[in-house]
Amino acid sequence: MKDIIDQLQDYANILINLKEKGVVRTFNSPVGDFAEWYVAQKFNLTLEHNSKAGYDAIDSKGVKYQIKARWIHEESKNANRRLSVIRNLEKKDFDILIGIIFDEDFGILEAYKIHIDNIIGLTNKNEYQNGHIITLTPKLWKDGIAEDITQILK
Repeated sequence: MKDIIDQLQDYANILINLKEKGVVRTFNSPVGDFAEWYVAQKFNLTLEHNSKAGYDAIDSKGVKYQIKARWIHEESKNANRRLSVIRNLEKKDFDILIGIIFDEDFGILEAYKIHIDNIIGLTNKNEYQNGHIITLTPKLWKDGIAEDITQILK
């Protein structure tokens, strides 16, 4: 039991340290916060407050970005590639969705940029989560719907 408590304390200390550095903004799972911070760094975006509804970051031209990520572990390599829920999609509060798939070591496995007009027909409404779900599938980039930005983010 002490080993488990020690690991949880290490996890808490890591989150506190990442929050102090501005990498994460909440004490929830760091996957989403890290993705937002990382994309903002790479594309020189300004992050919005984490309570801002509709988008996560904005560029110097006013383009609004929604950033979603999925962390795939070794044992779940064949797991779904669904990103977290997008709320109020019909309002079109953002212009661009950046979707990232992290490998188990937080390396960029895949990353895609999708314009809002291409997202609307690709999502499934999820009543339970009160929003829309998009799954990053090979069809998105093979059909030219998404731009592969994996190498830019690596």
